Amino acid sequence: MSGSHEFVIKGYSLTKGMGIGKYIVSETFIVGGFQWAIYFFPDGRDPKDNAAYVSVFVALHSKSTNVRALFDLTLLDLCKKGEHKVHSHFSHSLTIGPYTLINHGSMWGYTRFFKRRHLETSNFLKDDCLKINCTIAVYSSQLNTIQVPESDIGEHFGMLLEDEESFDVTFSVGGERFHAHKLVLAARSTMFETQFFNAMKKDDQEIVVIDMEPKVFKVSH
Repeated sequence: MSGSHEFVIKGYSLTKGMGIGKYIVSETFIVGGFQWAIYFFPDGRDPKDNAAYVSVFVALHSKSTNVRALFDLTLLDLCKKGEHKVHSHFSHSLTIGPYTLINHGSMWGYTRFFKRRHLETSNFLKDDCLKINCTIAVYSSQLNTIQVPESDIGEHFGMLLEDEESFDVTFSVGGERFHAHKLVLAARSTMFETQFFNAMKKDDQEIVVIDMEPKVFKVSH
C-alpha cells in the first residue's frame, strides 16, 4: 500500500541557526495503516558536516516494529520547471529491497540531502518557502494465502459410476450387468484406455468378465 504527503515549510530563513540536530517536523500522516512524519533539519543532522547541508528524513510514528517500506523524498521545484530534487529508495528496490524500520522513531533519509548554499539560490526556495513531498510504499509482513478446497474428484467419479442413464459400456459378470463410463475407466487404467479406444470396436459396448464373482467385481468397480 502506498501514499504521499506534502510538507510545506514556511519562513525558511527563520529556521537557519537553529543548530545541528534541531529539526522541524510535519504533521503525522497515515500510509499503509502506519503513522509517519517528515523531519527537516535546516542546519543538518550530522555535526561532521558543520551545517553545510540540510537533512531530510521520514520517521515511523506508530508503535510498531519491523515495518518494511520503500521511500521517496522529493524537494519540489516551486518555479514549476519540473526540475525536482529527488532522493528515491524505489530505484534500488530490486537490489536491496525494502528498508526495515525497527520501531517507533526509526528513520530513513539523507543527512546530506542538499547543500544549503545551493538550496538558498535555487528554484526550490520561493517566497521563503520550501515544499517536500514524501512517498511511501509499505510492504505487508504477512503473505497472502488462498484457501484451496479439498479435492472432491473421488466423489464425482463415484457419482458418474452410479449414473444409470449416461453410461457407454457394460460389464457382464456371472450373469449380472454393471454399467460404467469409458472415459472414467480409461483415466484410471491404461489397460482400459487401450481396450476402449484402440482395440474395441465402436459398436461393441459390452465386456464379459470371466473368473470373477459379481460381488468381487462390485467392490473393485
